[in-house]
Amino acid sequence: MNKKLYVISGSSGVGKGTVLKGFLEKNPEFMLSVSCTTRKPRKGEIDGVNYFFLSDEEFKNCIEKDKFLEWAEFAENFYGTKKKYINQCLDEGKNVILEIDTKGALQVKARMPDAVLIFICPPSFEELEERLRGRHTEDEQTIQKRLSEAKAEFERAKNFDYKIINDNVENAIKALEKITGVANA
Repeated sequence: MNKKLYVISGSSGVGKGTVLKGFLEKNPEFMLSVSCTTRKPRKGEIDGVNYFFLSDEEFKNCIEKDKFLEWAEFAENFYGTKKKYINQCLDEGKNVILEIDTKGALQVKARMPDAVLIFICPPSFEELEERLRGRHTEDEQTIQKRLSEAKAEFERAKNFDYKIINDNVENAIKALEKITGVANA
């Protein structure tokens, strides 16, 4: 059976990491893709596990040689997913989940039309704002920037195959299982 690439996106604060963690714990036949980055490893991060850490020169060389399925620059660092890595995982019979932003997801869909794009949504925009404020980790300017970006992401998500409303983590995991064919409900 052909394995698939699933791309998960969602705004900051929507809980996609929590949903994915729960899904992957229950469904070990799925693997989370490892992205490339030019940022320096944080304490405890392992090359090839958390990220593939590349120099700026290596990353730019990969861009020039069209080796990325998608890539972007964020906070003065580059992030991307190598085509060869994804194809190798799929060829090995693994279902792959890629957690990236909506711009990257649309790049993936353009290059791999069979990829399944899934957008994790908050129950409402107001709920998203409450979640962001409730974390108490960012200043007002950062929160406003995240909310503005969320509006743009919601707009891009109109081009996605599925939307999951994360009003309850267990329900969101079940919805993801249904989309990926794990649950025959």
